[in-house]
Amino acid sequence: MKRITLKGTDIEAPNVVLGVMRIQDKTDDEVRELVNTARDAGIDFIDHADVYGSDLHGCETRFAEAMQLSPSERSEFTLQTKCGIVPDRPYFDFSHDHIIASVEGSLKALETDYIDILLLHRPDALVEPEEVARAFDELEAAGKVRAFGVSNHTPRQIDLLSRFVTQPIVANQLQLSITHAPIIAQGVSANMVDEAQSVTLDGGGIVDYCRLNDITVQAWSPFQAAFFTGVFLDNPQYAELNAVIDRLAASYDVPAIAVATAWITRHPANMQVVLGTTTPERVAAAALGSDLPLTRAEWYELFRTAGHIVP
Repeated sequence: MKRITLKGTDIEAPNVVLGVMRIQDKTDDEVRELVNTARDAGIDFIDHADVYGSDLHGCETRFAEAMQLSPSERSEFTLQTKCGIVPDRPYFDFSHDHIIASVEGSLKALETDYIDILLLHRPDALVEPEEVARAFDELEAAGKVRAFGVSNHTPRQIDLLSRFVTQPIVANQLQLSITHAPIIAQGVSANMVDEAQSVTLDGGGIVDYCRLNDITVQAWSPFQAAFFTGVFLDNPQYAELNAVIDRLAASYDVPAIAVATAWITRHPANMQVVLGTTTPERVAAAALGSDLPLTRAEWYELFRTAGHIVP
């Protein structure tokens, strides 16, 4: 398992992450099997959010109940969670009070004294960055959060926060897969007339922006065809792409899902892949793509076959 150090921190993390947004209804044994399988594959980074589960902090609570981590066992994991989405109005809230309350709820649910990384979830259009900064300062000073980041944020939104927040923004969690890759495609096809994938919004270039500012890109929904439309693996709508994936999988002697993982981990931005599956076997198989050395030709073949324009 390839490991990276999140810039500005002493957090060393695998480049494949276990996301647990679907464990609410899993038994203790099922949660433990999932987490232990991930650990055996080298994944000791767990991605949470306060809104994951059928009720607030539901998956965080389920994780803690099932794992029953001692303090020493807790220290062997990197626990990341998110705040800012409010399901039953006002929808998004980056206010000081909401951030503090959410973190307190996550600490209680996870049965821990600290969170390794806190991400601001989908952007709050009414954000007052001074309030975010005050909340971050308080949480850091109290030792309740070690590092901070964002999710689904644009370059300008990060710039706005960074003008007030004193801590480094260490991560930005963004949707990315072979078939859903606008954050990469727009750069490859820049300035191509009439090509939708070349459209640049809000300054664009979020991947390059993150590289320039030492922000780790965390790729969520790495196997989704588009925005929650189902996976592309073994999907007849993506027959040509799957033929290429299967050929490469046979060549490298790995499962197809490992090739889909490797398409992301091969990128020189040193991205992390956030797995959303609750099937232990798929976690182990996906982890095999952590350091798979796809060639440039193979990477671009997958990119082109997925429907992206390569000039």
